[in-house]
Amino acid sequence: MLLSWLWKILYWSWLITEIYVLVVTRTRRGKGTISDRGSLVVLWTVILIAMTLGGWAGDVYTAGKFNLPDTTYYVVRIIALVLLAVGLCIRWTAIYSLGRSFSANVAIHATQKLNRSGLFHYMRHPSYTGMVIIFFAVGLRMENWLGLLLVTLPPYAALLYRIHVEEDALVAAFGDDYLDYQRTTRRIVPGLY
Repeated sequence: MLLSWLWKILYWSWLITEIYVLVVTRTRRGKGTISDRGSLVVLWTVILIAMTLGGWAGDVYTAGKFNLPDTTYYVVRIIALVLLAVGLCIRWTAIYSLGRSFSANVAIHATQKLNRSGLFHYMRHPSYTGMVIIFFAVGLRMENWLGLLLVTLPPYAALLYRIHVEEDALVAAFGDDYLDYQRTTRRIVPGLY
């Protein structure tokens, strides 16, 4: 019961903060150089469809259910809860550390500087790392292989497109500094990718 309540609190906290981020941090025309190329719409369309289909598969597609003993389901739920908390912490920390430079759409502000501190020292896109962990946690919580795949793979593909768009904008804005940053720091997983 406690696990279920903790899950609901963290999950709804994530959804509410994502809506807040979309509404409040979007850069408007004239406030910065917007280079989004539709990536915000693509990303959130894919996320909404993937979550809907993943939830449906988790509830309806019984052939995909994890075939585990009852005690193991409890462990899976604990792991999902921990991953959700970790993903949220990473995402929220990355957004907070960028401050006014963070934007829901891909945009560069005139006063923006390249941030290589904190989480950005270890990976170029920690807020997306947090999202990937959150998607995996949500998929794992569905306790269904098809639900897990639907909730993780399509949003990850949309994030890769978004990263491509964002990195083009960052190279255009910061030139050699960002190219050097790309050479020395991984995108999403420190030391790997």
